[in-house]
Amino acid sequence: MPVRIQRYIAILSVVLFLAKMLAWHLTHSVTVLTDALESTVNVVAGFLGLFSIILANTPRDSNHPYGHGKAEFLSSAVEGTLIIISGIVIIYEAVRHLIVPHQLEKLDTGLLIVAASGGVNFLAGMYAENKGKKSNSMILVSAGKHLQTDAWSTVAIIIGLVLLILTHNRWMWLDSAVALCFSAIIMITGYKVLRRSISGIMDEMDMVLLKEVIDLLQKSRMPEWIDLHNMRVIQYGSMMHVDAHMTLPWYYKVLDAEREIQALEKLIKAHFDNQVELFIHIDGCLPYQCKLCAVPDCPERQHVFQQQLAWTIGNVWTDAKHGENDKET
Repeated sequence: MPVRIQRYIAILSVVLFLAKMLAWHLTHSVTVLTDALESTVNVVAGFLGLFSIILANTPRDSNHPYGHGKAEFLSSAVEGTLIIISGIVIIYEAVRHLIVPHQLEKLDTGLLIVAASGGVNFLAGMYAENKGKKSNSMILVSAGKHLQTDAWSTVAIIIGLVLLILTHNRWMWLDSAVALCFSAIIMITGYKVLRRSISGIMDEMDMVLLKEVIDLLQKSRMPEWIDLHNMRVIQYGSMMHVDAHMTLPWYYKVLDAEREIQALEKLIKAHFDNQVELFIHIDGCLPYQCKLCAVPDCPERQHVFQQQLAWTIGNVWTDAKHGENDKET
């Protein structure tokens, strides 16, 4: 599904780029050029994103044991960089046309082409972002946000062109002024895309995703799952990797521990559409954890059960068994 959608985005980007270049050729407006230059980024990002999604969905191999999902982060980094560069080029052109004004032509025709392109961009962007969130595809989410930002900047460009038409080109400076304003918006968008992609490359913790996993496990927690700690959650493309330590009763046999791991794995995979890879390390419980252990009729209990410690980001993320700070000396 993500590959097919990204393919359509790439083809659409070429069509819209040609349309906007035609509008710029007709009008000689730097504001329209702003829209056209951003569309060059859409073209490059569209085909680069298509290649990255295909690569990211390639099965893991001996050289890439965690798969190829990080290709999406690299693609998004390139896209963010290109967006920033396009913003810089727009600033240069806007300032140049402020210093040396030029006559604008056929603004009405250019207005119609730009407006139609903006509408198509917005609808395509909404669709891509929604599908990207459902499939955990950073490429589609980034592409969707980019297309919607492009559409919103087009709205301002349309307003600028309308004012130029109404004033019969008397406010020539308005063409460059609109371009300068939205070059800033374009560069901010590029920074956000670049920042997020770098976070993925650096394996920065996704606290929202981590909280979602913890809340899911807390809601369906079994009494035998005494604690969960040292958890790491990383999203590579559509595949999510979960590493954690889970404390079980120390007297459990290997088959008992395997049963609990499978139950945990089944729970997470059912929630995340089976796109999960888990690595669970089993720890045996220690006497000081009896106060937190809700296992009924435990034959080895040494302390009266007091209360089960609720799992939160604060105690699941750390590399320490729950209750360790309160153990008896």
